[in-house]
Amino acid sequence: MSTKITWHGHSAFTLETAKHKIVIDPFFTDNPANTTPIENIEADFILLTHGHGDHVGDVVSLAKRTNALVISIAEIAMWLGQHGVKNTHGQNIGGSYKHPFGEVKLTIAHHSSALPDGSNGGDPAGLLLTLDEGKLYHAGDTGLFLDMQLIGEEGIDVAILPIGDNYTMGIKDAVRAVKFVQPKIAIPTHYNTWPVIQADPEQWAALVKQETKAKPVVIPPGGSWVWE
Repeated sequence: MSTKITWHGHSAFTLETAKHKIVIDPFFTDNPANTTPIENIEADFILLTHGHGDHVGDVVSLAKRTNALVISIAEIAMWLGQHGVKNTHGQNIGGSYKHPFGEVKLTIAHHSSALPDGSNGGDPAGLLLTLDEGKLYHAGDTGLFLDMQLIGEEGIDVAILPIGDNYTMGIKDAVRAVKFVQPKIAIPTHYNTWPVIQADPEQWAALVKQETKAKPVVIPPGGSWVWE
């Protein structure tokens, strides 16, 4: 079994398993780093970390076109229902649920989460996915927090961590996050979309190699890495 992980810039990822297509934070249309037209994106499931426009992105149109199940914090699921998305599943921090592709547990994330129209987006979240290949942690938009050590106790195979600073962790704190989570593979995200979050992923990768046991994997926008 294997899962193809594609980064579309910013925090948007697609995961292709043998049976399912999963999209995380579908910010495609207005994403300057993205090279894939939203019309080419297929989804069985859509996962959202929080309510900001650069993360919910194209969720409404994508969910309506594909009839994908949208998994998110409960308040966002209710908001989506008000915008005509019929297939949603609301969860909350610390709660897990077994979906057809695997288990999803929402973790804490230190950020904010207003929706594009100003509605309450509930709490921001990270995503802890248990798939056939193992456990993947997408931290979402977050600053460093000590309880990442508890997440690491779950036995993380792949960690996706923001490095762009200003709105989230920067390079130094993202290296510390790797030390807390102790994944086998670490992937940077949420950087270089705009000048305010400019960061050098190779600098981060070098520090991860130097200071941790994790293997850094830098995926270029539009590029993929296969998790086996």
